[in-house]
Amino acid sequence: MGSLQTENPEFAAAVATNTDGFATNPLDHEEFRRQGHMVVDYIADYYRDVHKYPVRSQVEPGYLRRRLPDAAPNGPEPIEAILGDITHDILPGITHWQSPNYYAYFPSSGSTAGFLGEMLSTGLNVVGFNWMSSPAATELETIVMDWLAKMLRLPEAFLLSGGGGGVLQGTTCEGLLCTLTAARDRVLKKIGREHIGKLVVYGSDQTHCALQKAAQIAGIHPENFRAVGTTRKDAFALNPASLRAAVAADVARGLVPLFLCATVGTTSSTAVDPVAGLCEVAKENNMWVHVDAAYAGGACILPEVRHVIDGVENADSFSFNAHKWFFTNLDCCCMWVKDPAALVAALSTNPEYLRNKATESKQVVDYKDWQIALSRRFRALKLWMVLRSYGVSNLRNFLRSHVAMAKHFESLVTADERFEVVVPRTFAMVCFRLLPPAQAGRETANELNRRLLEAVNSSGKAYMTHAVVGGVYMIRFAVGATLTAEHHVVESWRVIQEHASEILAS
Repeated sequence: MGSLQTENPEFAAAVATNTDGFATNPLDHEEFRRQGHMVVDYIADYYRDVHKYPVRSQVEPGYLRRRLPDAAPNGPEPIEAILGDITHDILPGITHWQSPNYYAYFPSSGSTAGFLGEMLSTGLNVVGFNWMSSPAATELETIVMDWLAKMLRLPEAFLLSGGGGGVLQGTTCEGLLCTLTAARDRVLKKIGREHIGKLVVYGSDQTHCALQKAAQIAGIHPENFRAVGTTRKDAFALNPASLRAAVAADVARGLVPLFLCATVGTTSSTAVDPVAGLCEVAKENNMWVHVDAAYAGGACILPEVRHVIDGVENADSFSFNAHKWFFTNLDCCCMWVKDPAALVAALSTNPEYLRNKATESKQVVDYKDWQIALSRRFRALKLWMVLRSYGVSNLRNFLRSHVAMAKHFESLVTADERFEVVVPRTFAMVCFRLLPPAQAGRETANELNRRLLEAVNSSGKAYMTHAVVGGVYMIRFAVGATLTAEHHVVESWRVIQEHASEILAS
């Protein structure tokens, strides 16, 4: 059979162009080259100028609907017009996570290597659900995860060669759900699925809300979710004695302890749960232990920080987000398990249309069975590029520079008698507050700091977020944006002081 162009020139011409003269092949390589260069230039200019934008978006809800048409265009529009609208309409509604003056939540520290790796991954656009669907995607992931495990000095049992293995999830939320589901099914296989109402999940009152969400999805009875209380005396870390008491009370009621999430670097204050002591309590009760180091895990490649995960050898799974403080663009959660078979047993499906010789040989990993979804992105490519482009030594230096800037900010806070550091600084985040006049009560103090935070954020010169621990409202200053330098930290402190002076004077 001949080509369409030979058989029907009119039809071929209609396919080639539309009435507006635009090429209709949505993946024309020359048009991709032209537009791709424009987009890369646009993003490079954005990174160059990002410090000029208000860090937190200053728009009101619904602003964009008032700017854009209420229906999609019938015909194509040029990339030049679209980029212009991004500048005029989209950027005002962006909170600039890559700004050097971004200190909110936790960092989303991108990098050139991370961006280019993401570009390559998107360009190749493979869907690596099993080994056969793209062997390189699977094999690179196993290699990169073993590299990282060795950088973190994780025990051999977490490496593929040691019977365990690593997998790249999208987020910690996904990782928690997968491990909790594996733990659930492992226990229910022993006690019977009809007893799911007896299973209990444990964290602390500082554990990320993702654990509670995972428990809800996994079918854990809402009354069987335990957020064990923490205290300022323990720097808001989960005390093993408190966990032991909670577990004992549940066992006495005929319940079944199932799962413990220990956190290294809590969201509110970067508290560090004592992994070794908590694992001891958990193992006494045959519980699955997941160590969530979403924020701080990447810093454990620093020898001086690694001690915060001592005891991880007794955990069942461990994860951290490379898209937070490890220079790898969103999304990229690194997770390791000692018993991949538990994940596979809980999460695998094997329809006829996915059967193949490689899977049946049992010599390959099919990552579809280690995650929630079937489809998966080639995340390993960007992580591999980050590790290769910068190397372990430089990555350590990048992280140390952020810790040093946080220490400097901490010294600025303590030097001003109007402020206090609320909880000890552990990594690169400082939790502080403005002290109220001596006669003011707690509510007044909390309101004072709410006003201070909103004033700074509304200025657009810096962006921070807050937490409440032990009833104290505090401001979180998280250093970690890739473009942040010491002079940005100093200038942000000056902005904070200026607004504090105005508020105290009023």
